[in-house]
Amino acid sequence: MEMAKINELKRIAANIRLGILEEVYSASSGHPGGSLSIADILAYLYFVEMKVDPKNPDWEDRDRLVLSKGHTAPALYATLAERGFFSKEELKGFRNINSFLQGHPDMKHTPGVDMTTGSLGLGISAACGMALASKLQNKDFRVYSILGDGEVEEGQVWEAAMFAAHYNLDNLCAFIDFNGLQIDGKITEVIDPTPIDKKFEAFNWNVVVIDGNNPEEIEAAVENAKACKGKPTAVICKTIKGYGVSFMENQASWHGTAPNKEQYEQAVAEITASIK
Repeated sequence: MEMAKINELKRIAANIRLGILEEVYSASSGHPGGSLSIADILAYLYFVEMKVDPKNPDWEDRDRLVLSKGHTAPALYATLAERGFFSKEELKGFRNINSFLQGHPDMKHTPGVDMTTGSLGLGISAACGMALASKLQNKDFRVYSILGDGEVEEGQVWEAAMFAAHYNLDNLCAFIDFNGLQIDGKITEVIDPTPIDKKFEAFNWNVVVIDGNNPEEIEAAVENAKACKGKPTAVICKTIKGYGVSFMENQASWHGTAPNKEQYEQAVAEITASIK
């Protein structure tokens, strides 16, 4: 990947992070930690890889993205706004009853949202259904899903993994946001799901382990997934929860906490400085 492309993707991801901060600060609620950690993945998917049309969000042949860890909706909304599905001004209405940007993704009311999610474990199952439908209808669209590492403690995730492998869903690519933290602390201390890569391999998935905050490694993983035939792909993304904001990084307390005015201003300043 050329340096200019790397820098552009980093700039886009930084803008997505600014949108995330604006949302949770405006609402005085939300989930910034896990939203910030997946901004680089979303930037690559929506600005390089996925076939989408902001002017026609329901385009039948578009690629799909299912945010299985639906509580990180701020990241998806900020990405959709950055991509032009709706105005960035709408981000200020996050979690307001009069806004279409609710606390979890809503496919009925939000342009660009492909699946309503929130209950952990359900999103990846829906993504499997979409991928199978693509094959049954002889379509060529691909389906991407993003799961949390705490989410893979859910049994339904592994039912979906078994389903995807059984039906050879090689048009399905799941990104696991492996930042090591969930709402109650370290995943290894809550219900340890590791080794996540070996578990997906045991379910007959193609598995790639990457730095999920590195655009070059994200690109390589996506290309690997597209080249793999006969198997779904799981990309285990080693990320930093709260990435880009010094006092939020690697802190489980920022899983579902909104910043106050002083914290918000410091976070915005840090991300803005990274763009410059």
